[in-house]
Parts: sequence; C-alpha cells; structure tokens
Amino acid sequence: MNDSPGWATPGSAPSDDQATGIPKPSAPVDGSAGQWSPAQPPPGQWSPPSAPGTGPGAPPPAPGWGGMPQGPGRGRPPMAAKPGVIPLRPLGVGEILDGAVSTMRTHWRTVLGVSLTVSVIAEIVIILVQRYLLPDQESVDPNATGAEALRQATDSAQSQLINSGPSTLVAMIATLITTSVLTVVISRSVLGRRVTLSEAWSEARPRLLPLLGLTLLLSLMSAAIMAVGLLPGLALGGGAGGIALTFLGFLASCGVVLWLMIRFMLAAPALMLERQSVLASLRRSAKLVKGNWWRTFGILALTYLLVIVLTLIIAIPFGIIAVTVDSDGLSEFLSSSSTDFGWPFLIITGIGEVIVSTLAYPFTAGVMALLYVDQRIRREALDLELARAAGIPGYDTPRS
Repeated sequence: MNDSPGWATPGSAPSDDQATGIPKPSAPVDGSAGQWSPAQPPPGQWSPPSAPGTGPGAPPPAPGWGGMPQGPGRGRPPMAAKPGVIPLRPLGVGEILDGAVSTMRTHWRTVLGVSLTVSVIAEIVIILVQRYLLPDQESVDPNATGAEALRQATDSAQSQLINSGPSTLVAMIATLITTSVLTVVISRSVLGRRVTLSEAWSEARPRLLPLLGLTLLLSLMSAAIMAVGLLPGLALGGGAGGIALTFLGFLASCGVVLWLMIRFMLAAPALMLERQSVLASLRRSAKLVKGNWWRTFGILALTYLLVIVLTLIIAIPFGIIAVTVDSDGLSEFLSSSSTDFGWPFLIITGIGEVIVSTLAYPFTAGVMALLYVDQRIRREALDLELARAAGIPGYDTPRS
C-alpha cells in the first residue's frame, strides 16, 4: 500500500522493503484540479441539512439537524484533521502565517539551530568583506551641478552596486541553505512528525545544487528582463526623451519581473518536496499558481511586510546604539562628512542583523512551503494523502 502524502521528503527515496517511516514519493496529480476530499468540504461552502418545517403550525423539530439524533459531534460541521501545525483543508491567510510561526515554536531547536548558525556565519563573512575587501563608498558633493553632479551620482551608484554585490551573494547562499533545510522541517511538521537538524540536513543536502540552479536561473531571468527594459532609454542618452523612456522601461520591467517571480514562487518547494528538476519545478509552480496569482501575491506581500516591520523594530535600536557607541562615526555622521564606522558599529549592527535573519528565514520559508501545500490541497485533494500518511483513522485506503 502506498501511503505517500503526495510529495517526497528530500533525499534518496527508500526502497520498498525499507521501513523508514518516511512517506514514499508519488507523482503529482496535475490533472485533478478542483477535486475535494469527500470527507472535507471546502470552507465557507458547508451548510447543515435543512431542519424540519419551522413555519406556523409546523410540528416541533426532531432532536438534531434533519431529525438526526443529538450526540457527540452532532449539530456542527465536521472538523478537519490536524495532525501537525495546520488543519488538513484549504487554508486561510491567517492559518498559513500561524502555521509558519507554529513550526518555529514546535520545532524551535531545529529551526533556530539552522537559522542561527547560518545567520552568524553569513554575517561574519559580510562584516569581514565590508571591512577589508570592499573599496570606500564614493561620496557625492551636494553643491555639484550639471554634468559634474550626474557624473558623481553615476559613480556613487556604481560604487554602491559593487559594495552590495558580495553581501547579496552571501545572503543568497544563506537563504538557499536555510530554505532547503527548513522546507524539510515544515514538510514533517504538517504530518506532526519531528525531525532533528542532522536528519533535515542529510535529506536537504542532495537538493542544494538544483536549488542553486533554480535561484541562478530566476536571477538571470530577472536581470535579462531589466536589461531589455532599460537599454532603449539608455541608448538615447541623457536627454529628456531618454530619461522618460528609461523610467517607463524600468516600470514595465519591474511589472514583468514581479509577475514572473510570483508565478514561479512555488518552484522551490516543488523542487524540494517532489524531487522535481529545475525546469519541471518552474512548470509545476506555474500550474499551481494559475488562477491564484493575486492571492499568492497578497499573502507574500503581507509576509514581507511583516518581515520589514520586524526588521525595523530590531534594526533601528541596534543602529542607534551602534552609532552612539562608535564615537568617531557619530561625530562624522553629525558633521555630514564621509562616514567610516569602526568595529563597534559593525559588530553591534551585525548582532541586530543576525537576530532579524534568525527569525525571518524560517518564517518566509514556512509561508512558501505552506502556500505550496495549500494549493495542492485545493487542486489535488492532497489533504486525503496527508491524512493517510499521518496515520489518521479512516484515511487508510489509498485514493484510486
């Protein structure tokens, strides 16, 4: 009997004669959109059976709805099974966010262990690179005008891009590692199962290279689209027409990139949990998001808004303390000259960044993984297979 929950936990699939307790992989069912579990109707569309007549002169209703006798569980809609952090039915926005937080709280040793370790290592690398390898930031003279002001602004933008490159690369690698490991943890938490850090890492490690390929492909795709949108305006030069065309091309490129990124947002969970290839994961994500682009966009926008609020709450106090402690940096900052903060500033702000990353990495990874689960429940009745894999009574017969 195949007790697969509809995805494969990352790593090598066990053979049929191995009793590992881990669900075996099964092929996704793309053509079953709209199918629901007969035992779990969609939320908001359930209505109780009609009660007996209630008009004048009508006989009193029998006990219970529709004449059914009252008893345990009578008189209310059936409850969805909840073996883990989410109920096995289509999820609301609040349930997706709460499921991500519940995973962090239930499996805090594993979740915080991987996110804290990766955040500390990444921040140390970023601080050392900023301190010893990156060139000084180009300053801009506020009194410069005309061509000189444009040249200084261009040089400053190029310097900023060069300085942010290594930090972006380190952050991308840190995100890859945490996303791969935490997706495994979340896939287990849905079934109410625990997983240690070593188990999660051993299962996620074989999928790191495909996940890196997926990330690089999406990054190159975004860069190519932005280049196509900006090049016509830049080719016209710095005149009014060129500036206007560049601005319009920038807006159009941002719109196309945003549409594609939301469309392919579920590719990483599909790659990890279904062991799909890079291109197959992109197609899988496009199918799952189809018809739900705005809902997916809204949930992700709310997620990143919460992350921004968290960042401001933590980073601003640490930034104020860092500037105050670094006396030389504070005096230069107040005199509006070029700032050159020392080790106290870098260390204190780095601690704040570590705290933010430790909390933000598992939260965003949890939301994306649960969005993937939610879309498969809505389109493919994955709730049946999840309940069967979790060993819930009444779901032990495989779906035909």
